[in-house]
Amino acid sequence: MTADRVGFVGLGIMGRGMCHNLLDAGFDLTVFNRTPERAEEVVAAGATRADSPAAVAAASDITITCVSDTPDVESVVLGDDGVAHGVSAGDLVVDCSTISPDTTRTIAAALSDHDVAMLDAPISGGSEGAANGTLSIMVGGPDDAFERARPVLEAMGSSITHVGGHGDGQAVKLVNQVLVVHAMLGVSEALLLAAAEGLDLERTLAAVTGGAAGSWMLANRGPQVVERDWSPGFTIDLQQKDLRLVLEAFERLRVPAVGTALIHQLYTTLQQRGLGGEGNHALVKALEHLADVRVGEQPAAVDR
Repeated sequence: MTADRVGFVGLGIMGRGMCHNLLDAGFDLTVFNRTPERAEEVVAAGATRADSPAAVAAASDITITCVSDTPDVESVVLGDDGVAHGVSAGDLVVDCSTISPDTTRTIAAALSDHDVAMLDAPISGGSEGAANGTLSIMVGGPDDAFERARPVLEAMGSSITHVGGHGDGQAVKLVNQVLVVHAMLGVSEALLLAAAEGLDLERTLAAVTGGAAGSWMLANRGPQVVERDWSPGFTIDLQQKDLRLVLEAFERLRVPAVGTALIHQLYTTLQQRGLGGEGNHALVKALEHLADVRVGEQPAAVDR
């Protein structure tokens, strides 16, 4: 049994898989979710249920939070019955959400008043990475806190990088999200071209995935597009939340974001059609609408 008791707040599409991996690694795990039924699967696997984030923290040495947005983190950490009301001096809080870097620094300062360290440790790799323990985790915060958290992080991810101080993990995650959405736009345009040409889409994917054009998005989301499977590894609504943070950072730094702003607008058209709960690979639907071509429903091949 590992030395540190671990708490986990937020059992969504990512959190449940992360918790299973923590249990598999032998951690004593206490959990809370605002929608109680989402905790049942993890409790059945061996976790202990708590009735508030504060109760999770009181039962834990390291408390992990993984919730949707900046206000949610503020609520579960600093709000009534939040983590800050259950921690003890010497504890560690690790936030795996994707939120504002500035807010992260504010929360870290508030926790330091309780002699509690904090790491911002946003994650990437989709629901597959959460389930398989292969997440990429980009970590900001003090060196000693990072080393203490390393065994916990390694139970959930395969690429763990300490990138700097408080908020820097969140800033690197914004960089990550720019790359993700641009990759998905490229996958979408490429598959639309293949469909319009009347190509065999599965053979096309096999031909290009292993070469210089290969990417995680192509390998993992390309087949879903071809199969017209829109189940989310990461929803459009969450992607848009992240892109709003990205665009705020671009604006604050006075850096142009021509491509990212366009992709944000394409996703907005899908939200307007009620598709925000679909996976972020449904970006292709915005291009299909413009082209009047559907990937997976190819026309006859054009004359060459």
